[in-house]
Amino acid sequence: MYGGRKMAWSLDPHHTSVAFSAKHLGVATVRGRFTNVDAEVELDDPNDPTTGRGTITLDAASIDTGSEQRDGHLRSADFLDVEKYPTITFTVKSVKPAGADVFKVTGDLTITGKTREVTLDYEHSGVVTDPFNNTKVGGTLTGTINRSDWGLKWNVPLGNGGLLVSDRIKLEIDGELAEVKEAVAAGAQAEAQA
Repeated sequence: MYGGRKMAWSLDPHHTSVAFSAKHLGVATVRGRFTNVDAEVELDDPNDPTTGRGTITLDAASIDTGSEQRDGHLRSADFLDVEKYPTITFTVKSVKPAGADVFKVTGDLTITGKTREVTLDYEHSGVVTDPFNNTKVGGTLTGTINRSDWGLKWNVPLGNGGLLVSDRIKLEIDGELAEVKEAVAAGAQAEAQA
């Protein structure tokens, strides 16, 4: 509890980025992002990330690598199969300190209907009040996953023994959350109970 009350937070989509990168042919880095992202977060104390829980939801079809042809392939059944699995989610299970303003965030990552536990690094950027008197909190999640753990195994072998697309995918989520004002939260609760 922060000031004796539980705090709900909403994602600021204009100041949030969900990015990833993979190796192409083992020599070049291809970068991409998801342009449609949402989150439901509860954070009892914005100065203490260990009090946080929530779920980040990505619209799988919003993947964007700057190439329409590649994006179409990534949306297909070879990769994300967005017609069958329209969302990717990360649900936080625990947040543990790992240094000054650095934390280990463990949660369930679900891609193509398969759920695996992953631990990401979180760097807490702090808490501020913007010029409109809104409380904001931000930080960056980073980590590496193997896409094959979620059944994303499509590839083309190369003559040198390498692969067209790396199994390892680097993730980086820069997020900014805004405190949900009590009046808005109360209205949403009343609507849910109606």
